[in-house]
Amino acid sequence: MQQNHTPYQHLDPNVIITAVESVGFLCSGSLLALNSYENRVYQVGIEDSKPLIAKFYRPGRWSTDAILEEHQFALELIEAEIPVVAPLIIQDKTLHQYENFRFALFERHGGRALDVDNVTHLEWIGRFVGRVHAIGATKSFQHRGRLDPMTHGKMPYQFLIENHFIPEYLKHNYCVNMENTLKKIEEIFLSINNIRYLRVHGDCQLGNVLWNDAGPHIVDLDDSVMAPAIQDIWMFLSGNPAEMELHLSKILKGYREFYDFDSREIKLIEALRTLRMIQYSAWLANRWDDPAFPRAFPWFNTPHYWEEQLRNLQEQCQVLDEFI
Repeated sequence: MQQNHTPYQHLDPNVIITAVESVGFLCSGSLLALNSYENRVYQVGIEDSKPLIAKFYRPGRWSTDAILEEHQFALELIEAEIPVVAPLIIQDKTLHQYENFRFALFERHGGRALDVDNVTHLEWIGRFVGRVHAIGATKSFQHRGRLDPMTHGKMPYQFLIENHFIPEYLKHNYCVNMENTLKKIEEIFLSINNIRYLRVHGDCQLGNVLWNDAGPHIVDLDDSVMAPAIQDIWMFLSGNPAEMELHLSKILKGYREFYDFDSREIKLIEALRTLRMIQYSAWLANRWDDPAFPRAFPWFNTPHYWEEQLRNLQEQCQVLDEFI
């Protein structure tokens, strides 16, 4: 699971521009780094044309086959007239290589975050996600894995323990609560017979579904995996329980116009929220030797951080009791 500590050490402006020009574009020389940590993403100026977005994939994270599966999914969505920022097909390819870097180019798209208090927008986003899932259910990923208690719970937890991230004075309580929590999550998953796994966006949150006058469009399918449908819905829910229930009902009203939703998956929401919390800590830990991460996340791996994680774990463990 541990990867190259400085994977982007040699990705300097000259390499970025030369990589883009290697597939047939003439760069103007302007270059703007965009907000991305897992990969490196840049707006690149193009002579006599609009700028392009160049995404350089983190070496060692996804296999080439897995990246191509992501691209294929995006192209299937485009073919179904679902707005998604898909990689450009250049020289009959979506994925390119320059030196040791794999990269893809995209058109530049803007937008604003979804207004979760707008009922019309919630139903619209429901229809949008339902359309995505109708395509996602037509086939399975073969190289991108799936989201379940093992991949997003037990394995990240094991990584944190084996690499000594948990402070010694918290370790016993952290482990006891984590193992109890993971047991409850597994029970909740097992209580739903034959969970339907399909290709999903995977990180369907406000920053990755942008809104413009034409409606929503997807950006960044980098976390796309096989998962229950509710994974692409629960992150849109906010507020107190009554507000969350209202938001969910509006989203599902739109969703069911295009794809069937298994209501049993609603009980997975808090389990998925907890898995995301565990996975996030492990993601930061796994990238901590990348110099960009301590600069961007200075609060991580401090005693205060792990004390807060333990409190959150204890709270979530109690919440999960409601769904067992």
